[in-house]
Amino acid sequence: MTPLRQRMLEDLQIRNYSPVTTRLYLHAVSAFAKHFRKPPDQLGPEQIRQYQLFLVKEKEASHSTCVQVVCALRFFYTHTLHRKIEIERIPFPRQQRKLPVILSREEVKALLEAPSKPRDRAVLAVMYGSGLRVAEVTQLKAGDIDARRNVLRVRQGKGRKDRQTLLPPMLLELLRAYWRSERPDPWMFPSGTDRTRPIAPKVIYLACRRAAQKAGISRPVHPHLLRHAFATHLLESGTNLPTIQVLLGHANLETTARYLHVADVAVRSTRSPLDSLDVKFTSIEP
Repeated sequence: MTPLRQRMLEDLQIRNYSPVTTRLYLHAVSAFAKHFRKPPDQLGPEQIRQYQLFLVKEKEASHSTCVQVVCALRFFYTHTLHRKIEIERIPFPRQQRKLPVILSREEVKALLEAPSKPRDRAVLAVMYGSGLRVAEVTQLKAGDIDARRNVLRVRQGKGRKDRQTLLPPMLLELLRAYWRSERPDPWMFPSGTDRTRPIAPKVIYLACRRAAQKAGISRPVHPHLLRHAFATHLLESGTNLPTIQVLLGHANLETTARYLHVADVAVRSTRSPLDSLDVKFTSIEP
């Protein structure tokens, strides 16, 4: 590890960035340097601009990847190099307003019943039953399950925040059966090769993909869709947005409000202005 990379690592640790964010930021700055075949402290605003164009035009990187690179470079130049590059010279790409894909209740049921491994079934059930992110599932421990209060504790979730979310009775029974069978310790979902380490996010993605194929779901499915389904199905059942915001751990209610656009209840309960008009349509001959 170069001294510069070590310094950035320490700067991230001092500011209590999560291990995942730390790894991603270090990788982003490293890829930036490799692109120009120069150390990153020898590169400046013009190279940053060229690299952003490369990501967008040639690599066709996703919006989230571009944002991640911007955040990493802003951190590197501001906190590690202490270089006075105007923040505006490293602009964020405009956010794409895409609605999340929502699985129906029937699709979720088929997905949860598909896995043959108890661990895979339990992991997917936690994501849908409690609305957890993939990274939050990997960090679960048996002590995070509060059966007396029917809550699941999420420790140091996104933004380094603790929260509590739902622990439905059906999920509790599933987790108890899984625990009796596997006796996981200390992680609720340990790695298959080293039980002292938690399950890797990639393993969860692959398990979800296998379950979707077995369930006969033709469209692309990834684990985060279960979190989307958790929020949308709660909304359709009458749960208010602030409650869903707390359960999901969203810092901003606006983030939660996007589920209003995909919840069926929001569409079905809205009356079209056409119905308020006393219009006499003449029959249209074929």
